Amino acid sequence: MASYVYTPQGVCSRQITFDIEDGKLHNVSFTGGCPGNLQAIGRLLEGAEARETARRLKGNLCGGKGTSCADQLATAIEAALDQERERGAA
Repeated sequence: MASYVYTPQGVCSRQITFDIEDGKLHNVSFTGGCPGNLQAIGRLLEGAEARETARRLKGNLCGGKGTSCADQLATAIEAALDQERERGAA
């Protein structure tokens, strides 16, 4: 299981952490932001397919920010999957 830490930009949360194992998300957690909503996101995504989750969350916006915690999670997942692909190619 690979663990990832991401610093989101333009949102209230300060950090996103998650694990990916066999292409599935585990232990999605946000530091800062709206605790009830972000805890719910983490619970809903436990065991979800990482690539499909990123596709679904990408472009979800919060107010006039041009992004959201969910959108930033999508960006973090995409970066993690890119890292995994690069490691596999090495």
